[in-house]
Amino acid sequence: MGVFDLLCEPDLRGLDLDSPQRIVLHGRILARKPMIREVFEEFYRLCRKLDETYFGGTGGRRLELGAGVSLFKHLYPDVLITDVTPADHLDAVIDAEHVGLEEGSVRALYGLNCFHHFRDPERFFRELIRVVRPGGGCILVEPYHGPLASVVYKRLFRSETFEKAAPGWEGESSGGGAMVGANQAASYVVFVRDRERFTSLFPELQLVYARPLGSFLRYVLSGGLNFRPLVPAGATPLLLALEALLQPLAPLLALHQVLVVVRRSGAGQAS
Repeated sequence: MGVFDLLCEPDLRGLDLDSPQRIVLHGRILARKPMIREVFEEFYRLCRKLDETYFGGTGGRRLELGAGVSLFKHLYPDVLITDVTPADHLDAVIDAEHVGLEEGSVRALYGLNCFHHFRDPERFFRELIRVVRPGGGCILVEPYHGPLASVVYKRLFRSETFEKAAPGWEGESSGGGAMVGANQAASYVVFVRDRERFTSLFPELQLVYARPLGSFLRYVLSGGLNFRPLVPAGATPLLLALEALLQPLAPLLALHQVLVVVRRSGAGQAS
């Protein structure tokens, strides 16, 4: 038995990751893990703060894509939570590459750890341009690409890769659903390595904010949704203090980053 098998949450062993049962089991795991719930709530609050900062008075709906067991709506009831996999708690079943909403009806799209699961990011960006009003945009929380993240993510999941040198933006096609074959380095590939290509293909979109996040200790040691916790929940105050001390090293230690993409009113503005 390898390290992955030892650390994996027992309920998830052998599970079809694209089945609705994954969301049910993740919900049970989240309910018993206050540390990772707190980290997720920090992500939601940050998304909302950045929404208010960068999208201003833009009207329209707020929509979370790839929500899974999201608690976003518990904090902000006006957010519609959606996923490509059906679940009872969702407001709608929506594919991020075929959103199916009216043109210009959305203020903000939120995506937490889902962008790297999109099979065709270009199609997603075209949908973003179609459904989001000028002045609105998309906020993504995604795996980071720093030294620690580059080591951890290569070994974290058997079902996903972390390939900074991937030849294209698309995830590997394995004949399965969205949860298998994803490249966790997708946000690095699109917004860092291929930034000029992104700007050239989508002049209506502008990356206005990108920052590594400092919740790395709690995220790893809580086990997230897929692995056993390595410390008790009571260790949260100590880990928060350590994260604060290590904040200057976030570019080296971060496991996640947040990115804000604005839908501009004109394609001719400079990046």
